[in-house]
Formats: sequence, structure tokens, C-alpha cells
Amino acid sequence: MLKVDGTTVELDNEGYLIRPDEWNRDVAAQLAAHEKLTLTEDHWGVLEFMRGYYEEHQIAADARFVIKHLAEAMGYGGEARRRLFELFPYGYVQQACKIAGMKRPRAWSTG
Repeated sequence: MLKVDGTTVELDNEGYLIRPDEWNRDVAAQLAAHEKLTLTEDHWGVLEFMRGYYEEHQIAADARFVIKHLAEAMGYGGEARRRLFELFPYGYVQQACKIAGMKRPRAWSTG
């Protein structure tokens, strides 16, 4: 469990949100702190893209979509994959999905 502004947010045994609809920026910041990350503008750009994708499709974005977002919308071009793993050094599923409030993905491409 995670306490955010007096509210309890439930996590599974690996630290992922049980109910992704409980996500907000304060929850993300606390999850990031637990991962020993300080969120920058680039982190927020990725997280907001992931949340928008989730809202539209009701599933977490595959890493290749996030890499495309970094390349095109955030201007990283051919360095986008490298940048994703600089932002989330323990991996897309382990850190980005967790901080973005996704349930733990079962299996997919990591980019």
C-alpha cells in the first residue's frame, strides 16, 4: 500500500497499482521516489503519453509506441530507444509502467 495525501492506494506484491484509475501525479512521484528516480520533464512526457494511451485503449502502451513518441513528439529521433532506457534504467516494464500506474504487463516487446 501507498499513502498519498491521506489516501491509501493499493499495490500488488511487486509494487504496481491494482487499480490504474487511482493514478495521479502525486502517486507517480511517490512511485518514482521508491524507484530512486526524480521525475523530469522528459519523464512526465513519457508518463503522460502512457496515461493517454491507456485512457484511449484500456491497455498499457507497448514500449515501441513510447519509443516512437520519444522519437517524433519529443524530438529524440534515432536516440529515442536509448533515451527511454536512460529515463527508466531498470526497464520499461519495471519502472515506466509501474510509475505510470499500469498493472504489471504479462509479456510483450520491450522495444
